[in-house]
Amino acid sequence: MGKAKLGHINFINCLPLTYSFEKEGFGKGLNITSAVPTVLNNDIVNNRLDVSPVSSIVYARNSEKFLIMPDVAISADGNVQSIILVSKKPIEELTNDKIILTAKSATSHCLLKIVLNKAYGARPNYYIRIIDMNRIIPEDATATLLIGDDALYANHNHQEGFYYYDIGMEWKKLTGLRMVYAVWIINRNFAKSHADLLQLVFDRVTKGFANGYQKKKQAIEMILNHKPFSFAQLDEYLEVIKWGFSQEHQRALLMFYEMAHEMNLIDHVPKIELAEVIR
Repeated sequence: MGKAKLGHINFINCLPLTYSFEKEGFGKGLNITSAVPTVLNNDIVNNRLDVSPVSSIVYARNSEKFLIMPDVAISADGNVQSIILVSKKPIEELTNDKIILTAKSATSHCLLKIVLNKAYGARPNYYIRIIDMNRIIPEDATATLLIGDDALYANHNHQEGFYYYDIGMEWKKLTGLRMVYAVWIINRNFAKSHADLLQLVFDRVTKGFANGYQKKKQAIEMILNHKPFSFAQLDEYLEVIKWGFSQEHQRALLMFYEMAHEMNLIDHVPKIELAEVIR
């Protein structure tokens, strides 16, 4: 039997699963590619992966080709700590300013555009760049959107003279809902022809998150010497991030898709189709 090609996000928001893969054998029998979301997004859309977490907007743009894996997503209810807008002026003063978007994500770009337009009436000019963390906002821009570990670092290390906004909380203020940042998607052809491998992936991912969260202390200690965060900061962050995908999560995701569609960020609102697995 061949191995399933599985993507894995190499951010701290997937640390429990990383721990289970690296220390507890949950990755055995799987061909795992670890990368930032944009790389995984591109890999699965171009058939280099069978199953992968992706920026949640990617499913909306490719739903005819993919199914969503049940019971697993990356979400937060309010503050997320790892999607941060750093600005030279208050958010309510942003209009047609130049905003730099991280090259590492796709969902966060859409989320920021929705929040700034619907909550603040702003229509900035957006540019995607690789961000220099030594100069977060370039001279020619007003604000920068950070995600992942870069955003988490900025969230804990504010620079004087800048304004910091958690875009998860901005979404919560706008809609009253949690935000689903990533989902695990499955190539429909793979799901149809390799039900046994899909079941293995589902079991390893869902049980891997549960196992790694149960052993959160060991998981944090595994990376503590390699990351610019304290144990307490990482412990708090792993309480903010949630990995379930309930009906409530699905409703929140559909609201995001509806707003993205209103702003022409996607061409239709997809139906959320879950893959069939034994749960």
